[in-house]
Amino acid sequence: MGFGAIGAAIGEGYTAACANTAISRNPELSGSIFKSMLMGQAIAESASIFALVIAMILLFTNFPTHSMLMVSVLLASGLCMGLGAIGSGIGSGFPAGAACEGMARQPGASGRLTTNMLIGSAVAQTPAIFALVTSFILIFTDFSTRPVNPTWAAILGAGLATGFGAIGSGLGGGLVAQASCQGVARQPLAATPVTNVMLLGQAVTQTTAIYGMLVSFILIFKSFPATDALAPSMALLAAGLCMGIGAIGPGIGEGFTARSAVDWISRNESATADLTRIMLVGQAVAESTGIYALVISLVLIFVV
Repeated sequence: MGFGAIGAAIGEGYTAACANTAISRNPELSGSIFKSMLMGQAIAESASIFALVIAMILLFTNFPTHSMLMVSVLLASGLCMGLGAIGSGIGSGFPAGAACEGMARQPGASGRLTTNMLIGSAVAQTPAIFALVTSFILIFTDFSTRPVNPTWAAILGAGLATGFGAIGSGLGGGLVAQASCQGVARQPLAATPVTNVMLLGQAVTQTTAIYGMLVSFILIFKSFPATDALAPSMALLAAGLCMGIGAIGPGIGEGFTARSAVDWISRNESATADLTRIMLVGQAVAESTGIYALVISLVLIFVV
């Protein structure tokens, strides 16, 4: 819950700051801007609500005490959801703030801005949902028949892979949605291509979070032979850390790329095809580092 509160609070504060700026620019629209601010804050809040749900389950569920693996399960599920909520909480605040400011500049586009904000913010929340799903799987999977070593490390690595992996994608998706809201406010007639490219750019930013969840699922559902050696356990823990941390940079970098493309489509709609192509190529190159992390994680799991 401690980690989970970080992102949502920052995202909500950013949204409110932009709403203040927007109202000072156009006080007559204070009512509409206020409503948009609350909607945006509610979406950003959802990431911390996910963390609250997991925290309450951990606090008030009677877990079996005879399994030493339960220590790793509970720690991993908490870390997974807490870390996984950070990026989505902050990222969802970016489009909400941009929508508030856009309404002040372009009152006639308020409806389109609200729709665009809701779509963009919802996509930015998906990495937090990945973390929530992984946390639930960790909590409700029966590990009692598996050996303590190296299963404890696989469980902890699984939580860290999805938790860290969600940070970059949540932030990157929010950056793209922010540019989309700004673009709709700048040129409402370009709302359709701006929204389409936003969704495409956001889809690419989500891929490294999916890599993190994939590694988590492998670590959770694959059975590992019992061993007293330290190396196999450290390899599985390292696999989760490798993929989780390795996914942060690509998610943010791909968000920067897509944000720029979406921003300039609203300024020069005739260049949509060229900008989209350059965006995808740029994102693919940024994606390569996340693929390197995925490869090393798989080697640690299946080879070392």
